[in-house]
Parts: sequence; C-alpha cells; structure tokens
Amino acid sequence: MLTQVTSPQQVFFAPQRLVVPLFQRPYVWSREVQWEPLWNDVTRLIDVIAEGDGQATHFLGAVVLQAQATALGDLPQYTVIDGQQRLTTLQILLDALHAQLESRGLAHLAAQVLTLVQNPESFRQHPDDRFKVWPTNRDRLAFSAAMSATAPIDHSSLPVGRLVDAHQYFFEAIGEWLDVERATVERRAGLLVPAITTRLQIVTIQLLSHEDAQEIFETLNARGTPLTAADLIKNYLFQRLEKDAAATESAYQDYWADFETPFWEAEVATGRIKYARSSLFLTQWLTAKTLKEIPAREVFMQFKRYVGASGTNILTLLRALRSAADRYRAFTEGAAVRDGALSRLNLFVYRMSTLDSEITKPLLIWLGEPEQAALDELERERLLDTLESWFVRRALVRAQSQGTNRFMLDLLTHLAKRPATTAIDDAAREYLAVQTSSFGYWPDDAELRRELVDLQAYKKFRKGRLRMVLEAVEDQLRGFPGGRSFSVSPVSRGVCTIEHIMPQEWRSNWNDLTEVEAENRRDSIVHTLGNLTLVTQSLNARLSNAAWIASNGKRAALVRHDTLLLTRDVVHTDAWSDAEILSRTDDLVEAISEIWSVPTGHRGISDEAVGRAQYRTEVVDLVRAGLLNPGSILYAKPAAHRGEIATVNEDGSLLMNGVIYATVSGAARHLQGGGTVAGWHFWCVDPGFQRTMADVRAEHAGGVGLSQAFPRKARPRADV
Repeated sequence: MLTQVTSPQQVFFAPQRLVVPLFQRPYVWSREVQWEPLWNDVTRLIDVIAEGDGQATHFLGAVVLQAQATALGDLPQYTVIDGQQRLTTLQILLDALHAQLESRGLAHLAAQVLTLVQNPESFRQHPDDRFKVWPTNRDRLAFSAAMSATAPIDHSSLPVGRLVDAHQYFFEAIGEWLDVERATVERRAGLLVPAITTRLQIVTIQLLSHEDAQEIFETLNARGTPLTAADLIKNYLFQRLEKDAAATESAYQDYWADFETPFWEAEVATGRIKYARSSLFLTQWLTAKTLKEIPAREVFMQFKRYVGASGTNILTLLRALRSAADRYRAFTEGAAVRDGALSRLNLFVYRMSTLDSEITKPLLIWLGEPEQAALDELERERLLDTLESWFVRRALVRAQSQGTNRFMLDLLTHLAKRPATTAIDDAAREYLAVQTSSFGYWPDDAELRRELVDLQAYKKFRKGRLRMVLEAVEDQLRGFPGGRSFSVSPVSRGVCTIEHIMPQEWRSNWNDLTEVEAENRRDSIVHTLGNLTLVTQSLNARLSNAAWIASNGKRAALVRHDTLLLTRDVVHTDAWSDAEILSRTDDLVEAISEIWSVPTGHRGISDEAVGRAQYRTEVVDLVRAGLLNPGSILYAKPAAHRGEIATVNEDGSLLMNGVIYATVSGAARHLQGGGTVAGWHFWCVDPGFQRTMADVRAEHAGGVGLSQAFPRKARPRADV
C-alpha cells in the first residue's frame, strides 16, 4: 500500500484509465450538497492565496486505487475502490474549465488542463481510452457526452443526466467568476487554473494487486469514527500548550473537559447536515472572531490560521473559548425551559430554534465577548427585537433563505465596524431597512398581510413554527414580554396543541352550505390563521368535530379544555363561520405585525420583490384559487418524457404512476433521473403543451384572494 498527498495534476497527468467497477453506485452528488460547496471552496482558496498565504491548500478527501494487469501496449489501468464521486466530479470540473478557457482563446492555459482530462491520441487503443476516468454503465452516456462537447457548449442538447447537470453548473459558475472583471479575465484565469490543478489536495492510496480491496473499503467507510473539528482543535491546542504534565491536565479539566459531555457531543442539524454541537460552536465562535464565513469542513484549517495570525497565548485562548462556550450553553439551555418568563436573549434563542436557524449564533457569541461589554442592556434587547422581526417576518412570507447565512455575516461585520457614536440597535435597524435583495429585505406590513390573510397556515408552516407564532400572540395578550403583565406567567412553550376551531371535517356537523363553490372556499379557509388556536390539552376527535352550539359542542369543549386568552373572544361568539374566521385572521395578522414590528413608514417590498411573490406560490395555492381542480391532469412537456402525466391532488401534491410527489419539481426530477429541474416549466396543463404551470402561476399572481370574497363581520374584542 502506497499512501501520498497529491493534487489533481499529479493524479491525472499520466496517461491512464481509472475505472469505476460496475457494482458501485452511480453518480449521486448534487448541486446544493457538493457542487456549490466545492466551487465555493475553490474561490475561497483563491481569495486566501491573493491575501498573501502563498502556501494555502484545500483538502478534498481520499481516493483508493488498485492497479490492474493490462495487455502489453494498453494504458495503465486502476480500479477505483473508493472516491469515485470525487474523481468523477474533478474530471467534470476540469473539463468545464477547459471549455471556458478555449472559448476565451486562452490556449496556453487550456492546454495545461487538457492533459488532465484526455489521454493523448498516441496512447489510445480504443475510443473510450480518451477518458482518464470511466464511470459505471449508467453514467457513461452522460459523462462521455459532457466530456466530449466542444465550446461553446449547448448543454440542453446533451443527454439528460446528473453529470451533464454538473458540467453545466461548473461551466456557468466558472464563466461568471471569470467575467467579474472583463478587463482581467486572463489574470483571473491564471489564478484559477493552478488553484484547481495544484492547490486542491487528495490523499491517494494505491493498493497492490494482492491486497484485499474490500477489507480496506469497509475500514475506510464503516469501521472508523471520523475525527470532529473539536477533536482536531483539542489536539492542536494541547500539543502547543507549553506547560508541564500536571498543568496541562489542569488546563484540560478547567477549559476543555466540558466539551466531551453529552450536551456538547449531541448532534445539531444545520440545513440537511448534522454536526456535533462542539464543532458547530467552534465554527460559530471562529466566525464571530474573524468576521469571515467559515465552512464547517474548514474549521480546523481556519482555526490554525487564526491562532497563528492573532498571536494569542494558548492558555488565554482556552479561557476565551471556555467563557464563550459557557454563555452559549446558558442561552441554549435557558431557551429550552418550558415554563415561566425568559430573558430577552433566551426568548430570542427559543423562537429562532423554531425557525431551525443557527445563523444568528455568531452574532450572539460576538455580543457576549468582552469587547462588547460596554453595550447598554436596552440596546441589546432592541437589537434582538429587530433581528427577531426580520427573521420571523421573512419566515411568515416564505422569503428566500438561500444567501441569508452570508447576509447575517455582512450584518455582523457592519455592526462591528459601526461608528462608536451609533447605537447598535439603530445600526441594525437602519441596515435592514434599506435592503432590497431577495435574501436581505425586511417584509413590511403590506406584504405580511398579503401573504397571511389567505394562506393555509396549518398546511404551509411547520407545526413548531406555527405554534411559536400563536404563543407570541397569547403572550402579548398576557402582557409578556414588556413588564405590563396581565397574567401570572407566559404560556408554556412548545407544549400546547394547535386546534382548528371549525373542524377540518366540518361537513359532519357544520354543513350549512348549499353551493359547491362555497364549500371549496370553506375547505380553503379552514386552515387559515383565523381558524386556529392553542389548547392546553388535545380535544378528542368527537368533541373536535362536534357542532358549535351544544352541551357537548365544540365551543363548550374549548371552554372546558382551554384557559388561553387567544380563544376567549372565540368562545363568546354565538356562531362560528367563514366571516368570523376571516375577521379573526385580520386580528391575528394585526397582532403579529405589532409583535414583530418594523420602523414607522417602512417599505420593504419593491416592484422586484412583488414579482418574487409568485415564485413562492405552490400548487395548492392554485387549487385554492380555482385555477386548478383536484384531479386535473398535467402533461410532461420535454420531448424525452412525452406521454408521462401526473394528477393534481387536493392538497397540491401530484400522483404519478402510483407514487405521490410533494412538488412539481419533485415529480419532474424523478422522470429526469435527478439533477436540477424547472418543474413549473416541465409540466403543462393542456395536452397541446401550450400552457405551462408557470403560466398558471403567473395568472395567480394577479388574481383575487379569498379574503376579498367574504365581507368582514365586526366582533366584540375580549377584555383582557
């Protein structure tokens, strides 16, 4: 076994064939999880080199190859035992780079890359010998088409496949990056080529023909427990702690041992990936200290760079880490307390947890650092009010989340560099109020109302998120937070059940309608905010579906099972119908606007943002608006999938070949075999392929909502 650290140039330069065995899985890497992070790593590496770190590298992982016997004159051949996804992606990246360089006439740089993606003609015995990596049967058509295409490349003319999608992604990403400064394209290309070919690092493990490849594969992928960032940082710090054995042991117990307890070893999800809480904290702490975006997979490398650049004494650094970790643990555990009033910080952390958001943590860590000790407590609370409003409003209008991680770092940088005379809460409020980007704007009251009055909130929001919003309304009625309490304590957090006031199965005892159109409207509004409340204990199904007025009716059940102010005005109503629901929705939207307020006169939605609203439309919105009916047939438009149909279900999902898909893109992606699919343009609503789902969505954007179909009915407000 020969193990060495290599670069793509060293791996691919020699004439050879790296063959993926047929029994290995096909190519499965995707844009969100692998391609984008890899490209971001490449551009970040170039930035680091440009900043003066001439030795910077980026580690990609390991590959295992086993030499195979070949006939005299044939190319040397290796079986790819492990790392086929990595090797295949590198070939696609390099070929996309070569195509971009050729299209710009940068022949000398293109020639450097060509030697890494093609074996010279003089070494080829067969047509397929052109390719240095040869994937499994399923991927060969798409791979060879992408790798053989000549610039300029029309990717839509290539066979459908994930590898073609990967090639298109890298081709476009490289083109955009090169064209940032058109006058310096050649200079930027001169940085990009060596960064990819020589500064990406791969550990290659070459096995001899007699070594057991399967045993080694299992050991690499199953038996070992990978080291976390916390493990690597611990080893790094304590190896450099210039103390005797007793002092080192004492420092470990005082400053690090707590990181190896269940709280810190628990896995925490951020997006689709889970990390040990200790590693995630170290990423967030490092982000707060450097004001730079730190990918979790680069924490150790960036930590070493930070320690070297800061010149901080190791023991001083350990103390700072411990102090920040203690604050982090305090607000994490404080936010998990179910009953009683919370500090503003702990309440903020609780509400952010229902939004599944970790991206505020670097800012919270930064706020607790000694450098911010002079901040007034009222400033801190008003800052959290502002941030919470920004986050919750964006969640409620279902604004774009991609890019907000970087945006929060920009905000933190802005706050850190603000003038000393500017209050931190004012700086945050002014910064957020002027944002117009899809990932940065602060929704105003008009957009909040437009999105919420007709929205089937029970179906559209995660239950924890919806419960948090209703809890906040209940707390406002009780006078929490704010010091003007009308009740003993806030509502218990994360405990109550969301209950429909008019039952979901309303036809059993509430069927006072005679027209089908009216029934369809009621089916839509039964899930809106105005028909939802919290109950301290779940009603059984019989009581939940009972008529409104009766000794064992729904109203009586709510009175017996609930003491929340949120429902008080409801249970004093003699009738509960569509008009009452819509009127209560107005009240709740108004309360939400007050709880998570914006500056007076704030306008957060531009014409551009109005246009974005249609792209948050989902199929169920079209069904609710009457633009599609349950049972409608959708027809696949691409020629390769003509004849495929899907049926629209009442909840907006699609039924295709006996399988239910949640979205139009999900159904389209299944037919296409993966990759990125524009699902709204993939499906048509007519067999002649003249009208796509995107056309229907555009029509919906200018339509009339349900709230305009019912008159508002005045109701007395409950005394609190």
